Amino acid sequence: MAVDEHLQMVRHSLAHVMAEAIVKLYPGTKIAIGPAIENGFYYDFEFPADNKLTEDAFPAVEKEMRKILAGNFDFVRKEISKAEALELFKDQPYKVELINDLPENETITTYTQDTFTDLCRGPHISNTKEINAQSFKLMKMAGAYWRGDSERTMLSRVYAVAFAKPNDLKDYLKMLEEADKRDHRKLGVQMDLFHLDPEDPGQIFWHPNGWSMYVTLQDYMRKKVIQDGYLEVNTPAVMPRTLWERSGHWGHYQKNMFITESEKRLFAIKPMNCPGALEIFNSRTRSYKDLPLRLAEFGHCVRNEPSGTLHGIMRVRGFVQDDAHIICTDEQIVDEVAKFCRLLKDVYKDFGFDKNLLVKLSTRPEDHVGDDATWDRAEAALADACKSCGIEFEIQPGEGAFYGPKLEFTLVDALGRQWQCGTIQLDYQLPSAERLNAQYIGADNQKHHPVMLHRAVLGSLERFLGILIENYAGAFPAWLHFEQVAVVPVGQDFNDYAQKVADTLRKAGIRVNAYTDDDNMKSKIKAISSEHKTPYILVVGAKEQEENSVTCRFRFSSQIPQRSFKLEEFRDYVVEKTESHFNGI
Repeated sequence: MAVDEHLQMVRHSLAHVMAEAIVKLYPGTKIAIGPAIENGFYYDFEFPADNKLTEDAFPAVEKEMRKILAGNFDFVRKEISKAEALELFKDQPYKVELINDLPENETITTYTQDTFTDLCRGPHISNTKEINAQSFKLMKMAGAYWRGDSERTMLSRVYAVAFAKPNDLKDYLKMLEEADKRDHRKLGVQMDLFHLDPEDPGQIFWHPNGWSMYVTLQDYMRKKVIQDGYLEVNTPAVMPRTLWERSGHWGHYQKNMFITESEKRLFAIKPMNCPGALEIFNSRTRSYKDLPLRLAEFGHCVRNEPSGTLHGIMRVRGFVQDDAHIICTDEQIVDEVAKFCRLLKDVYKDFGFDKNLLVKLSTRPEDHVGDDATWDRAEAALADACKSCGIEFEIQPGEGAFYGPKLEFTLVDALGRQWQCGTIQLDYQLPSAERLNAQYIGADNQKHHPVMLHRAVLGSLERFLGILIENYAGAFPAWLHFEQVAVVPVGQDFNDYAQKVADTLRKAGIRVNAYTDDDNMKSKIKAISSEHKTPYILVVGAKEQEENSVTCRFRFSSQIPQRSFKLEEFRDYVVEKTESHFNGI
């Protein structure tokens, strides 16, 4: 058995041990579910009103868990009848509900360790002695609706992390500590990038610093896609119910749509851009000679995400994707997917994410639409495109969308965390006669339905910026930074020259500020370095003014010594670094 599978069994077994410890310490607690998850496990509880667990009590729970582990108890599996299960768990209403919802012929199993028995399919490890007592830690509590239903009871979810070895736990906790320092929500406030208003959940208020970076990122992607043969379009933010019904979103996605009414007609604020792209395609007669047609759109989308799932700018309600839809023939799929893969690799390289790119090919799910031959052809096309670009990929069986297979691109940040950003999805359904009925005239002078490729490189610009903030810990590459250069005079007598330097650089398109206030030079430099993390700090005084030069302190001055430049030389240096999208300073 693979090591990771065994570790997942360890984590699931620890969830049972934690539940036993908590039930012992908090009599009368009702237990719900406790699965293994990435890096650990959780368990959901309903505590008595007068005896609730708090995070302050975590050390006591961990101590009780270690006492149980030291007992060397077997995890004993037992098959029981439904009647036996209902009797066994008669005082546990959440277990009773789960039992009653099981199919009639379902095999019901329990697992017991020590004096604790839980309803569980398993599998589990054999004995508690297989668990290192120093390799887990309780982390936090959160509210969780029973079965994810906001109309049901709010339970208390206790999260924990667990690893095979204590050192793995220590490394993970160090990573979390570093991640907390890099939290984009904290840095967003510190660097004056944006703010979030609890009265308007999931919407971002971009401040000048943050918006500067947002626009820079969007302009960067705009240039990339135009150079790659895309045409930029823009479609309405509000579109009628009839369109969403034909596309299938009204039936499958309505709960996530903001709906409004005008003149007795229903409209929806668009949660995605794809129907609009096909409306443009359908606006006139198309020929096979028009294909492939690559339509890019930085369209603002809004989705009615539950407020409890929102997270800073990483998961929001209002966002913009670097979205595009490629409308093409079957024969063009491999070339178009390969072309997209090359674009994605080129973009990720400019952010330093090209070294550990993970790619997954998601194949047909059980509830797919369309015939198997079409799916075989589509999956083979995506695989062939990856191979032609030298991209290794992993198969995710059954994880494709119902309408077609897809490639998912996951980048790895400076802390080793994985973020799924890029994607390309192959869609035969939306252009079909049953949906939006896109057609082109083929070389045979007959009408044909094209294929649609939905693709994004960055995904949501908001989320990608959040990833960048945490990846760089705010020390952005010079080309992206909201303040590329700070000019600091050594004294008030040199304010005019500092302003001249800033004006010269600004005319060259460089984002620069002259700090001519009354603070002393050292305090200015300290504030600029710590709060803005500006790549280039120019110190100017008598010598620089006389020689029309600047003395540059690089952001990482311990690694790169300060250097003198003629003003025009420094201007050209920065322009060259930013235009080449050098991933540094």
